Amino acid sequence: MQLEIMPRKKRLPAGRAPLLLLLCQLVRALDVPLDLVQPPTITQQSPKDYIIDPRENIVIQCEAKGKPPPSFSWTRNGTHFDIEKDPLVTMKPGSGTLTINIMSEGKAETYEGVYQCTARNERGAAISNNIVVRPSRSPLWTKEKLEPITLRNGQSLILPCRPPLGLPPPIIFWMDNSFQRLPQSERVSQGLNGDLYFSNVLPEDTREDYICYARFNHTQTIQQKQPISVKVISVDELNDTIAANLNDSEFYSAKSNRERPPTFLTPEGNASHKEELRGNVLSLECIAEGLPTPIIYWIKEDGTLPINRTFYKNFKKTLQIIQVSEADSGNYQCIAKNPLGAIYHTISVTVKAAPYWIMAPQNLVLSPGEDGRLICRANGNPKPRISWLSNGVPIEIAPDDPSRNIDGDTIIFSNVQERSSAVYQCNASNEYGYLLANAFVNVLAEPPRILTSANTLYQVITDRPALLDCAFFGSPLPTIEWFKGAKGSALREDIYVLHENGTLEIPVAQKDSTGTYTCVARNKLGMAKNEVHLEIKDATRIIKQPEYAVVQRGGTVSFECKVKHDHTLIPTITWLKDSGELPNDGRFTVDKDHLVVADVWDNDGGTYTCVANTTLDNVSASAVLSVVDVPNPPFDLELTDQLDKSVQLSWTPGNDNNSPITKFIIEYEDAMHEAGLWHHQTEVSGMQTTAQLKLSPYVNYSFRVMAVNSLGRSLPSEASEQYLTKAAEPDTNPTAVEGLGSEPDNLVITWKPLNGFESNGPGLQYKVSWRQKDGDDEWTSVVVANVSKYIVSGTPTFVPYLIKVQALNDVGFAPEPAVVMGHSGEDLPMVAPGNVRVNVVNSTLAEVHWDPVPLKSIRGHLQGYRIYYWKAQSSSKRNRRHLEKKILTFQGSKTHGMLPGLEPFSHYTLNVRVVNGKGEGPASPDRVFNTPEGVPSAPSSLKIVNPTLDSLTLEWDPPSRPNGILTEYTLKYQPINSTHELGPLVDLKIPANKTRWTLKNLNFSTRYKFYFYAQTAAGSGSQITEEAVTNVDEAMASRQVDIATQGWFIGLMCAVALLILILLIVCFIRRNKGGKYPVKEKEDAHADPEIQPMKEDDGTFGEYSDAEDHKPLKKGSRTPSDRTVKKEDSDDSLVDYGEGVNGQFNEDGSFIGQYSGKKEKEPAEGNESSEAPSPVNAMNSFV
Repeated sequence: MQLEIMPRKKRLPAGRAPLLLLLCQLVRALDVPLDLVQPPTITQQSPKDYIIDPRENIVIQCEAKGKPPPSFSWTRNGTHFDIEKDPLVTMKPGSGTLTINIMSEGKAETYEGVYQCTARNERGAAISNNIVVRPSRSPLWTKEKLEPITLRNGQSLILPCRPPLGLPPPIIFWMDNSFQRLPQSERVSQGLNGDLYFSNVLPEDTREDYICYARFNHTQTIQQKQPISVKVISVDELNDTIAANLNDSEFYSAKSNRERPPTFLTPEGNASHKEELRGNVLSLECIAEGLPTPIIYWIKEDGTLPINRTFYKNFKKTLQIIQVSEADSGNYQCIAKNPLGAIYHTISVTVKAAPYWIMAPQNLVLSPGEDGRLICRANGNPKPRISWLSNGVPIEIAPDDPSRNIDGDTIIFSNVQERSSAVYQCNASNEYGYLLANAFVNVLAEPPRILTSANTLYQVITDRPALLDCAFFGSPLPTIEWFKGAKGSALREDIYVLHENGTLEIPVAQKDSTGTYTCVARNKLGMAKNEVHLEIKDATRIIKQPEYAVVQRGGTVSFECKVKHDHTLIPTITWLKDSGELPNDGRFTVDKDHLVVADVWDNDGGTYTCVANTTLDNVSASAVLSVVDVPNPPFDLELTDQLDKSVQLSWTPGNDNNSPITKFIIEYEDAMHEAGLWHHQTEVSGMQTTAQLKLSPYVNYSFRVMAVNSLGRSLPSEASEQYLTKAAEPDTNPTAVEGLGSEPDNLVITWKPLNGFESNGPGLQYKVSWRQKDGDDEWTSVVVANVSKYIVSGTPTFVPYLIKVQALNDVGFAPEPAVVMGHSGEDLPMVAPGNVRVNVVNSTLAEVHWDPVPLKSIRGHLQGYRIYYWKAQSSSKRNRRHLEKKILTFQGSKTHGMLPGLEPFSHYTLNVRVVNGKGEGPASPDRVFNTPEGVPSAPSSLKIVNPTLDSLTLEWDPPSRPNGILTEYTLKYQPINSTHELGPLVDLKIPANKTRWTLKNLNFSTRYKFYFYAQTAAGSGSQITEEAVTNVDEAMASRQVDIATQGWFIGLMCAVALLILILLIVCFIRRNKGGKYPVKEKEDAHADPEIQPMKEDDGTFGEYSDAEDHKPLKKGSRTPSDRTVKKEDSDDSLVDYGEGVNGQFNEDGSFIGQYSGKKEKEPAEGNESSEAPSPVNAMNSFV
């Protein structure tokens, strides 16, 4: 039967028949499930005009689907293309795509032609478009001899490009030999044909490298034309050339370069015709010559130019209309105009059209006995011709089908049967192209199936439409019915809308719309159903909207946006400015509810929108930000009442930008002396527009005005006209006058010169005068040019002088200058400090005293005294060798100072010198002093070697700084048991000349801690610590392991553990009562008096405990992993007491209280043993 087109949707009113979708026929494309038998459908193919790269393999695509899977064949130039006979051609398995391997051999030109693919199975055959395969071409320019072009200034010129014909056509551009694009303008431009047009030439157009380039994008190659030489000469140059070769009658007149009205270079004549295809870009061009250069205008004679599709290119010489249609046909007029006239050219445009679809045929699925139709409608200019094919064969010669009847652009099917299945092709063609569409008729008998996934969850915002999908398939076409709830009846209410594709629409969903909906599809072959679920969510609302704001530039503004939403949805807040994204600027910050804009600029003004998005809805609210601004600059500045020392300035205020002007600032520029530098002149009230200005002599004034409001000042106005005042004598004298000598016999007088504005006239000079302060001499004067220094030679050394500097110019002198005092040059001091005494305070500190030097012998400004001191020899080794001298400077008139950081038991030499601005005086006689002995540093290293069952050998290096004569070494050691308690301390004295010592009669498998330090007559030095373990007796360990397996031993151990627990409880109770526990009693009994101060509170060593990091002692060990301990040297810093070379001391020597020797505390532990705890060690603790 005939299929009918159903409405887009159908509302079923309440109380009427069940809500059914009676879709007997759908005139639309049906997607047949791929598991069902169906004719082939072309899914992918190469373009109709297929330009290939000849350097790569040719791939011609053809993909199709169908059931059974289709087979593929090809035609080339209308005949069968047997790919099996060509070894270079292969077809992709399961596909029709061809690959032609021309990279190994063969040429692309060999395979140029028209290809068509056919996909065929038992239900029909689909065909592809005619694919025209052509290799791209980028030919070279034909060689030609280009003569140099010589023409007169002002003439027009066309430089032809004429590129080679390539495929596709090349892109043309003009460059020079340096590959720089030639500049183009309204006077010089490139036409659509690639030629370079000059409306008129200028001398700067002269060059020898006008080169036209053609870029072939498909092959990524660029071809180059031979360079063109152009020389533009003036009329005078041309006449000189003619005079040398021709007679007088052939001279050119000056009129050759005269202005002239426009004429067109392209197109020619007054009218032309242009034809373009629908959908393309219409490009119209007019280029004119003339002097001055003409300007181009465009109009459409019988209408207006389309606003959104019209563009101007090439300095308005090209008019482009995109997506051109038949309505754009008509007469377009270009107008070329310059001051001497105008010309017109009319271009008649006709828009033709290749065929385009009005209704393309769609796949048709019918059940046996049904009716249907295929419709193919296309348009074009001229009107296209419609022809039908069946399975790729013209329908006129195709096998006859009694169910088929052709009526122009429609094929009508009646009472179809399975044999009626086929693929039909509709071809719409005219002289500008063709359209080809495949549409199959598939005769199937299939029960309904629902394609929408089962139990799909739909979430919808309340009061919004809800669309529940029910995609289906069946043949005959099923009817669709919807139910709500498990036992609900068919939906009958008029609030539901059922679409022809099976979708159920709830136009206004409410909370009670939530639930489970069932879609049922039925045809005569069966029934299918599917359940979907609907949830209704609360709408997102903005409960606090952003508000209108006015902010000053540079200020901060905040917009608030609070959102209420369904608790199951997570909103995201987005802020927009003027419907676009916020500027990517750190001044904009967004938090949960606010947008903050800091340091607001003028262009920050606008509309700010808060958008709240969830997965289901979005809402927005907007507010406007107005930014008030500084005023616009004043204008129309005018000078009146021009006198020698005053002038009146008037102006017109600019816009105040919504903030009243409070004042005007007037600045001036001195174009004669400081061009480009503006200075403040005065300020006047914002109500004034005139000001009387005081002027200085000999200044070329320009003025500008700035307006000020509460937001700030405006940009400066344009400068006024210039006004030059008359010259006068200077008003002021130089400043910063000083007199200092650079040599012992001169006086250098310096000053800060007047600037040009202060000179008041031309010929600025200075009168420099001087005389000795304490003498009766007259002033000596000299006039110098505009400089800043004068040197007086032959002066006595370091004598005070009176100095003055006066300005003068061609008009006269400045007022009498002020007198300043200076000194002639310094010389090195003549006398050394006397009576130098040294008082040694301790082994590292000495105090030095000296008598001051007479002031006259200093011969300059006293800077201070400088002590040089050095260690001359070692008292211990007696090896004389000079060390680097150290220097301390004491500023001013001090007569004593401290020397810190001395080395104990050393021989020092020092001398003292006085210092002035010139340098140092002679050194005082050397004074020698010795520092007493001090305590030594720690031994440089300590190692334990050769451990045995009952002995350990210690090796060490002497202290790096003995600071005296070593008298002996002290070694103290004590055992450490398995509970980390310290045993009795053994004290042993070792001669100073020893560096190795062996301890015997030690306990086997026992850890010992060693404390080792050196001694001098001054006392004990810093100690170094180390730990070591004696070896294990393997026989006893074996016996102990055997004993440990006996039952009686296990019982004994349990008893001992219980006893230890009781003892620990007793110790804990006694400790709480203030008593001492056993570990502390051991420590008190065996502590060494010199070592006890190591503990900060009570002088004991502290417990030896197993902390979390498994170290044997609480305090960190400085023992390196190689069991060698090295003590780094350290010296007292001179910076603590003086300045090094620039060091200083208090005269009263108060630094002594800050200076003290550093004594190292004895560490209470060494490195943890690398041995792991063992049962044998545990056993030994009880033996």
